[in-house]
Amino acid sequence: MTSSAFTDRAAVRRARLRIGVLTGVIITLLVTVVGGVADTVMTRAQSDQVWRELRYGAARGDLSSPPVCTWLFARGSTPLANAPAGFPVNTDMDRVRRTHEAVERTVRRDGTQYLVRTQVRGDGRVVQAVFDMRFQLADRRHLWFALGVAEVVGLLAAAATGVVLGRLAVSPLAEALTRQRRFVTDASHELRTPVTQVYTRAQLLSRQAVAQGMPAPHREGLTRLVGSVGRLGEVLDDLLLSASLAAGPARPSEHRAVDLMALTRSVVAQEADRARDGRLTVAVDGPPHPLFVDGVESALRRAVGELLANAIGHTPAGGRIEVTLTRAGGTVTLAVADTGNGFDPAESERLFERFHRGGGGGRYGLGLALLREVVTHHGGTVAATGRPGHGARFVIRLPLGGPRAAAVPPPRSRVPRIGTRRAKAGRT
Repeated sequence: MTSSAFTDRAAVRRARLRIGVLTGVIITLLVTVVGGVADTVMTRAQSDQVWRELRYGAARGDLSSPPVCTWLFARGSTPLANAPAGFPVNTDMDRVRRTHEAVERTVRRDGTQYLVRTQVRGDGRVVQAVFDMRFQLADRRHLWFALGVAEVVGLLAAAATGVVLGRLAVSPLAEALTRQRRFVTDASHELRTPVTQVYTRAQLLSRQAVAQGMPAPHREGLTRLVGSVGRLGEVLDDLLLSASLAAGPARPSEHRAVDLMALTRSVVAQEADRARDGRLTVAVDGPPHPLFVDGVESALRRAVGELLANAIGHTPAGGRIEVTLTRAGGTVTLAVADTGNGFDPAESERLFERFHRGGGGGRYGLGLALLREVVTHHGGTVAATGRPGHGARFVIRLPLGGPRAAAVPPPRSRVPRIGTRRAKAGRT
């Protein structure tokens, strides 16, 4: 899968996941808020009711027959047989005798909670009322258990809802991306033939202008026209290659064992004229034996050519470009280093974005973005390092392959390429 296709599909998956997560968070918050409100209301209502009953029992309750879950203690009275251990709280009773002020407290004991009120009755007796909260606490636990079940059900519902909403909401996005790629492919194919015809006609007119001795401005204009149409053809080639990579893995018949060492030397030889015109030194260093990788030769040639063209376009006259190939374990490394104008290290990753304009004012383009698509398509990685005024270094790493006895060469393109790759005005 290519980096662009992977990015698109990853964006769709992230959108679906985000919808599911947001739905789950909303349901969780709703259940939590409802549970918190319900618990607060229940706790307050229960406490108010129990304290009212407890105060009434302490003031007027029958010591021998108190209300349910309530026990009354007083000096000289016999507690009920089922009275909880540890009561009465004698310190509270002594305090009330001294101060004649009621005392209320909460006591936690034996895995439950007791509300205790001690006061002086109208007849002067000090009475302590104790209420067992175990049933109220059980109601609260049941409430939270029910809310927990509701939370689990809510999360399951959120997951199902998120999947459904994600598909309904994100499907148009996925479809739009598919249509966009199909449009780019169709438009590139449809434009390829007329652009080829225009390029051929422009070349013919340029030769006729030279042969017929037309004025220099006319000849220069035709030369610029040929160059412009050639660059347009290169953009169409880039779009077609990008679209074919985005369509998925190449057919088995298109894959073969490619000698990256021989391919690199071939590309360097093709760019020799441009290097001489720019008074550049291009050195190739690598092992004497082949370095095989598995892939599509035309695409790999395009990637290596892009790296070399990029280096030539950014290296001033008298500069040097070093192309190095090495093997380490199961990886083949291709490095292209130049003594050009370099770039800001902060731009190292953005250089591979489509239509990115670098800090040096380079034009928009697809070159390095397409390079990364090709490398990623072959299971490799590409990275760039550099500093302003100190050159740049691009490194491609590809899995090591091997020669195949029955390798099938890739099919030739039905439409010839227009022109040759020219130097870029910016690292794009």
